[in-house]
Amino acid sequence: MKSIFNKNYSLFIILILLGISNASTYIVTKNYDKSTNAKANRLNLGQIQSNGCSYKVRRLGGLHYIKPLLLIDNLCQGDKLMPLKGSLNILFDNFKKSGVLKSASFYIKDYSNNDWMTINEDEKYSPGSLLKVPQLITFLKMNEDNPGFLNKKIPFLNALITDKKPIYTSKSIKPGQSYSIKELLEYMIQYSDNNATMLLNGIIDIKTFKKVFTDLGLSEPDWYAKSYPISAKEYSVFLRVLFNGGYLNMKDSEFALRLLTKSDFKNGIVNGLSSNVQLAHKFGESGDANEKQLHESAIIYLNNNPILITIMTKGNDLKKLPEVIKEASNLVYNQIQTIQITSK
Repeated sequence: MKSIFNKNYSLFIILILLGISNASTYIVTKNYDKSTNAKANRLNLGQIQSNGCSYKVRRLGGLHYIKPLLLIDNLCQGDKLMPLKGSLNILFDNFKKSGVLKSASFYIKDYSNNDWMTINEDEKYSPGSLLKVPQLITFLKMNEDNPGFLNKKIPFLNALITDKKPIYTSKSIKPGQSYSIKELLEYMIQYSDNNATMLLNGIIDIKTFKKVFTDLGLSEPDWYAKSYPISAKEYSVFLRVLFNGGYLNMKDSEFALRLLTKSDFKNGIVNGLSSNVQLAHKFGESGDANEKQLHESAIIYLNNNPILITIMTKGNDLKKLPEVIKEASNLVYNQIQTIQITSK
């Protein structure tokens, strides 16, 4: 077996190390994708050939002298994750046969080696409350431009009136009280509180919200649309840039992920993990009379080797979909530990 310190692998090692850190100054890029010229004010994409597979480098544009590193991706799915992919496909097929599941998509990023894998990559879902994460990022961006903005108090007069009746509800802000924007963000993320979200929607900078998406290579959202169709792989970029700390400043990235560790939704991924495992996560539910959707995305701090997973599901009964997410996360938890141990 060849040593990993062989010169042929030096570029590969550098990229892996950079994929789990913010040392963007030392990245060597070439073969830039010509299709990105139109987006030069926002993004810089590079592709690097290593070990027979290209790496895509995404940097933030629009600045004069720096181009912060956002994401590094091996364009090939990781070979070591293929057994996990097979096991998950069997799991999803069994839930389909039982009538619980119509379809499911999955994405994983293993930060111990920068490998990733996806299932049903092209299917789109209505994210529901998952969109509260880019909203959180937007408000932290607004605070970076206007320090102290999060301390502004907003009065809450009347509860939200809507025909949507979410099943997974928790604590909510109380009419007749005022809350700081920071407190509203805490309610929005920790408890997925739609009343707090409603207040925040009234003061959000829509231009900044849209720019969060386009900065990360996603299509610009229509603020007034009922939904924003998105895949599991696409959605994962929001948690990925928080983990990498290259989009928000490090203090705000840390604050955002710390807030996500306090999410009180326990029916999905949390339920499939050991009780001593910490994770930063957000769930979202959506759908109509014909179809229900439940999703969850999480960074799981597993044995000092974090992984990111996003699970999106469609079915007939919203109360049965948490079991799919739970079983999938349990399967990932058990198999990924073996993969990481054998990779050392």
